[in-house]
Amino acid sequence: MQATVRSFDETTRSGTVFLDDGTVLSFGAPAFDAGPLRLLRQGQRVRLVTRGEEITYVTLSTFPVPLE
Repeated sequence: MQATVRSFDETTRSGTVFLDDGTVLSFGAPAFDAGPLRLLRQGQRVRLVTRGEEITYVTLSTFPVPLE
């Protein structure tokens, strides 16, 4: 699933994203820390892995996601 970064807090390593349908979802530090990134900026396209309604992995849209 892809989304656009709405907000990101470097201190807590958590943030929010807009899905393509406009839905806003939040992610916590575990989802950010699971990926290879050090920083996100507002407006960046990202790829997400979810389990149910929870985001479990965040990376750039051009990066691969882990196989589950």
